[in-house]
Amino acid sequence: MTDASVLLEDARRASRDRDWSAARSGYRAAADAGDPLAPDDVRALAASQWWLSDIDGCLASLEEAYRASRAARDEIACADTALLISLLRVTRGETTVGGAWARRAQRLLSGRPDSLSHAYLTYLEGASGLAADGDELWTDASVARLRALDASLDDPAVSALAAVVAGMHDMREGDAAGGFRKLDEAMLGVVGGDVAPEWAGDILCMTIHACYELADYRRMAEWTRATEEWCAGYGAEAVYVGVCRVHRLELRSAAGEWTETETELERACIDLRSADPWVAGEGWYQVGEIRRLRGEADGARAAYAQARDAGIDPAPGEALLHLAEGAGERAWALLSTALVGRDRMARVRLLRAGIEVALATGRGDEARAMLDELAGAARDYGTDGFRAWAEHAQGMVALADGDSDAAIAAFHRALTLFTRLGLRWEQGSLRSWIAAALEARGDEASGAQLRAEAAELFDRLGARPVVVQARPEAASTGPLTAREAEILALVAEGGSNREVANRLFISEKTVGRHLANIYLKLGVGSRTAAAAWWRDSVGGQLPR
Repeated sequence: MTDASVLLEDARRASRDRDWSAARSGYRAAADAGDPLAPDDVRALAASQWWLSDIDGCLASLEEAYRASRAARDEIACADTALLISLLRVTRGETTVGGAWARRAQRLLSGRPDSLSHAYLTYLEGASGLAADGDELWTDASVARLRALDASLDDPAVSALAAVVAGMHDMREGDAAGGFRKLDEAMLGVVGGDVAPEWAGDILCMTIHACYELADYRRMAEWTRATEEWCAGYGAEAVYVGVCRVHRLELRSAAGEWTETETELERACIDLRSADPWVAGEGWYQVGEIRRLRGEADGARAAYAQARDAGIDPAPGEALLHLAEGAGERAWALLSTALVGRDRMARVRLLRAGIEVALATGRGDEARAMLDELAGAARDYGTDGFRAWAEHAQGMVALADGDSDAAIAAFHRALTLFTRLGLRWEQGSLRSWIAAALEARGDEASGAQLRAEAAELFDRLGARPVVVQARPEAASTGPLTAREAEILALVAEGGSNREVANRLFISEKTVGRHLANIYLKLGVGSRTAAAAWWRDSVGGQLPR
């Protein structure tokens, strides 16, 4: 055998053994030592590069394999390679180029007998909105097409793809239970090896994201563990090891395990920024959330910017950061923009924050409309996470309406659900809201006790205390916003800018900016005159 033949056999053996580093170097060495690699070997090189997160190299190899297959007039191989290129391009956010490769595969498969390739094409169109008739995801047409392919082809991979598309379609239609039943069935086939690895990885990631989007953290944890086991069979260097790490860290962050999670998330996001920028963006958003809840505003903004650069809208976290800094109108503008164009399921994650911002900026009607939407979604989707958000929002609106008893009852129901989910920061937040409702009812002692419990929990997490900004609408504060009224009330009591800032957990600069706005609205030129207006117009009471 020639040196090139020996190197090629070594590379093939390394591929079979899933030694991806040895396979990649072996195929490259064989190509340098002899004739160009055959299309199958080029595709094997591309697979090794993909497993090693060398996506640029993988795409270059796949395009070389496509050209070689075209020269050999192997149109099926061309179509399969074009589909893989499309999948990887779309995963990187390159939808224009990815769509062009999908259409090329579609032309190559047109008129040919139904096959697994047609199933992968239909899945890709359903998952990415690349169908010729529009950009809608998980369409009726994709469900029907895969159902027909599943009926005509005796192939477990087709069955898994059909179940995935049908499950996601059901979820988008509001049937979370039915959708998850189909996805769970499909995932068994995926982790069992029925689906090609590149496609299996995409399905695994998409399913875990659906669990996250629906706040089904238990199911998310179980499928993350299953995906980690699947990855382990392909080696520690496998690309989806990094993806699983991000999902695992998202779960740890949700549970309040922040001590090491932030640093590990940053590292994982940096590693994934080329291979899977979308997942990296999700990770950066979670970094921003950790920093926001700790009170690290500048760090949170930097992480949210990284998320946005990766294609992830940093809502609702960025809006809540602005609200905490007293920029309620900016927060409202961000959330309103984020809600536009999202489907029903994607809107749910934003609604609770939208209600909080609406109440804090005097938009009671908008808050109630969003509450109706959130309550309907919680009822239809039925996950504990959605129900917890809806109960929390119900309590916020009741508190703003001055119905402290209804608020306390709703907050307690939310606290029970968040405790069941193991979300510790949320438990502290609900205690803060219950305390505010108790104090609004006049039960200062019970409120103080709950606030102390919340403070102890926040201290263990390293989080800043939650400042409840929703107030009963009955308490008029004239032209001032709720936050401006809070600040002026404390100034009228004799508080300095620093004391006010410490009391409300905002910066002195933010206090100064609010005071400038207050002077302008009231037509006064000093804090003494503003304080006098407060005492004369509102009665000198801190707004509740």
